Amino acid sequence: MEIKRIDPKQAENLIRELDEYQSKLYPPDSCHLDSIETLQSENAYFYGAFENDEIIAIGSVKIFAKYGELKRIYVPPSQRGKGLAQKIIKELESLLIKKKIFLAKLETGPYSKDAIGLYKKLGYSISGKFGNYKEDPLSTFMEKRLSETDKTIF
Repeated sequence: MEIKRIDPKQAENLIRELDEYQSKLYPPDSCHLDSIETLQSENAYFYGAFENDEIIAIGSVKIFAKYGELKRIYVPPSQRGKGLAQKIIKELESLLIKKKIFLAKLETGPYSKDAIGLYKKLGYSISGKFGNYKEDPLSTFMEKRLSETDKTIF
């Protein structure tokens, strides 16, 4: 298994699958799904986890002046249980540290209990809204302070 930076268009099928999954859980106004074009922007870094030349999981980070926002972390059900989301998140956090950004933030929803559990396990805690997000009972905001001494454990 290898994690590397890719063009989001290479993972269009997984992005579409994630959109469909999220739209079943949350109404449109509570789905904050970045488009492929947004994921291709200069401040966005999109990664894929590969197994036998197939993309089996995705994740990205958008870098802002004082924080990085994790976006589009997705592992299809058939690939879960392999630690892929954790590995992708660690890769994204390492990128932030290399770029001297020591705060990672994210937005998810209260029905995404497995994701929230994983984020908490990785050191994220519930926080207030940030960026252009509005207060929404269907948004759960989380953040984690990163340190230059943080090391990837894989």
